[in-house]
Amino acid sequence: MYGGGMEIFMIDSNSAVAYVVGIVIVALIFFLLTKPLKWILKTVFNGLLGGIMLIIINSIGSSIGLMIPINPLNALLVGILGFPGVLLLVLIGLIL
Repeated sequence: MYGGGMEIFMIDSNSAVAYVVGIVIVALIFFLLTKPLKWILKTVFNGLLGGIMLIIINSIGSSIGLMIPINPLNALLVGILGFPGVLLLVLIGLIL
């Protein structure tokens, strides 16, 4: 038996490294799991805003013959690119 009672808190260097590596791995997994969720939510949010912008553009552009279809491909384009995606669709609509 050891004297003093502090021996129960002693840890060898291999265990300390294993604990640190474990904590880093858990933090990395947490970071990797939350990143795609943020990206997906941002894309959905941008897609909704882009859809609203396309509806507004279609209502205004109908007087000059500009109609941009609101479909999943356009929603995805606007969701990924945001406002530049809307501008791209308007330019394509004007050219075609």
